[in-house]
Amino acid sequence: MAIRAIRHYPDPVLSQRARPVDCIDAQIRQLIEDMVETMYAAPGVGLAAPQVGVLQRVIVIDCGSKERPELIRAVNPQILAQAGECCEEEGCLSVPGYYAHVRRSDWVRVRYQLPDGRWREQEAEGLLAVAFQHEIDHLDGRLFVDRLSSLKKGIFRKKYPRIREQQQEQL
Repeated sequence: MAIRAIRHYPDPVLSQRARPVDCIDAQIRQLIEDMVETMYAAPGVGLAAPQVGVLQRVIVIDCGSKERPELIRAVNPQILAQAGECCEEEGCLSVPGYYAHVRRSDWVRVRYQLPDGRWREQEAEGLLAVAFQHEIDHLDGRLFVDRLSSLKKGIFRKKYPRIREQQQEQL
């Protein structure tokens, strides 16, 4: 396993649509394990392959705790149904240092392949539902800031370069 570099906004790969995985082979399984290690090291609760520069439909999520991890490795995930509404504060490993409230569904049913190729359907609510939506957005070339109102996007575009500059000075 290896920790991979996380791409940051405005890297163009983050706005591209990821391709479906046709064959879950050793290379894809290695990507998944690298993503798990990268997500935990960051630390984060989710990571999508485009965030590490790979345009494949692969995500990893863990909304559990350190004592009780709940790791999900998902290939070709898709949202089958969604309901309810929530507006929670989100952040992103690809947009470090910036947080905003985003409207999303509070419940989702998702379908994805496991690393062994079997398909699984799962219902999720709360944080896990938000995490699935957030990571699947990455696969579609969307960041959480793309879901903000025009006004808030404008504020983000003005504010974010200063946030990144401050982060670079701290390194």
